[in-house]
Amino acid sequence: MKKGEIYEGIIETIEFPNKGIVWVKDEAAGETVRVIVKNGMPGQKVRFQINKKRKNRCEGRLLEVLQKSEREVREPVCDEFPACGGCMYQTMAYKDQLAMKAGQVRALIEDALVRGGQVKVDAPEEADYVFEGIQGSPLEFGYRNKMEFSFGDAVKDGPLTLGLHKKGSTYDVLTTGDCKIVHEDFTKILKCVLEYCRQQKLSYYRKMSHEGYLRHLLVRRAQTTGDILVNLVTSSQSEHDFTELVDQLLKLELEGHITGVLHIINDSLADVVQSDETRILYGKDYFYETILGLKFKITPFSFFQTNSLGAEVLYSAARSYIGSTKDMTVFDLYSGTGTIAQILADVSKKVIGVEIVEEAVEAARENAVLNHLDNCEFIAGDVLKVLDDVEEKPDFIVLDPPRDGIHPKALEKIIQYQVPKMVYISCKPSSLARDLEALLAGGYRVERVQCVDMFPATVHVESIVLLSHKSPDSIINVKVEFGEGEDKVPLDAIAERAKKYQPKPKITYKMIQEYVEKKYGFKVHTAYIAEVKRSLGLTIHDAPNAVEELKHPRKHPPKEKMEAIKDALKYFGVI
Repeated sequence: MKKGEIYEGIIETIEFPNKGIVWVKDEAAGETVRVIVKNGMPGQKVRFQINKKRKNRCEGRLLEVLQKSEREVREPVCDEFPACGGCMYQTMAYKDQLAMKAGQVRALIEDALVRGGQVKVDAPEEADYVFEGIQGSPLEFGYRNKMEFSFGDAVKDGPLTLGLHKKGSTYDVLTTGDCKIVHEDFTKILKCVLEYCRQQKLSYYRKMSHEGYLRHLLVRRAQTTGDILVNLVTSSQSEHDFTELVDQLLKLELEGHITGVLHIINDSLADVVQSDETRILYGKDYFYETILGLKFKITPFSFFQTNSLGAEVLYSAARSYIGSTKDMTVFDLYSGTGTIAQILADVSKKVIGVEIVEEAVEAARENAVLNHLDNCEFIAGDVLKVLDDVEEKPDFIVLDPPRDGIHPKALEKIIQYQVPKMVYISCKPSSLARDLEALLAGGYRVERVQCVDMFPATVHVESIVLLSHKSPDSIINVKVEFGEGEDKVPLDAIAERAKKYQPKPKITYKMIQEYVEKKYGFKVHTAYIAEVKRSLGLTIHDAPNAVEELKHPRKHPPKEKMEAIKDALKYFGVI
């Protein structure tokens, strides 16, 4: 199998986020090869071209779907399907989408738990926790309250387009005037803006040469009030009077109502929506949204869940995991605009939110005043640095990090608080799985996991995890009787005797590995250690490091490594 070669096969399963797994017979090598083909659906027969070939990884680029999946039971609801990769699962029944996403999260979590040693005593290859399935979004379509559309063209030097990128493309932009994951008001605004810009013959910004004018159209719409913010993003390479466009927008027949039209100047070289200067062309630069009875001020760049009704499901589930926080100080780390902090404020002594985006922190403070909450404190800064300066100690921690998860050094500081329980809310299960391994090694265990689908028809899913700190391995109660007269035992002798009854320190896999390497000069895999412990009838339930990979054969250590591991276990008093 070589780069450039074309093959056909069936996508057997999809690993998060969109990695289709195809098994292909490599005739030259005489073996079956696992190939990752992205952007497909389970059960599809596809034609693909090998574009990456490494020793232990092979990837293919999807060229054509030869045969539909049996799970594709619905006709596409969008005119641009499947060219637009935004909501690639729209032809799959929603219950099947939910089952697939739940399976993907469960596989990642359980792999992490097995590697971290949180396994069943009687079944050491099975993770020991409770998986509580997945909750769906209240709206399957029209659920997004925010969309960033890009200006560009669908083909080189073609007519101006405004919409979303083609699947797998960085440059080609499709006009998505029929997008079904947003309210119809979005598409009416998009069509109005595109038609105006075409008539005015305005150029679009080219990412390679950094030349041009039109960059993005950012639209936000409150689910509960129908308030709409329209934000036209351009470079500063030209000047244009958008008064006529504003008049056209205000005359549109919308279900909601436009509360503000903004012109945002952005000269960043990166392809991101940000503001160097914001000009209000009409109305105001904010509106309000309501979540679980709380009011939140939303500005163009406020971080806020993109599915308002789904957010109520997510936060209700998180609140049930958090439980009672009466008389507690709660840390809400990566707090955004303070949604979780304010939900907990009424039932907590104090909530401290930490968020790196200053605008989000300002919004959080305003929202707390808006909701008459005086026990919330919001700090602007990086969690990694801020925790060093916070004098209060938390009784409970809520983690809701960005997509890439938590910085390892920040995670170390979080673990050092040793709070009895934490809740981790994740928008990327692969980052969550990585962070869970560090939390397990730090003395925590996963109790319960639940998913919430905030993004129907797409590859994304939210996960909520309840973690608890492990209790000590053993507690020994020693009854000491003080004698009288000649039978009286000196206090120093009592102290010396008590030392003999202290629980043994926890022996980690890392300690065993270091002992073996220092004494014998070779390294031993954690799976070898697990196998030796298992053969000796020892528990591996609390192993803090990797035990063995699921779906792989058990590792049988060579005799010399087995004896070295036994020697280490004897040295540390395990056997």
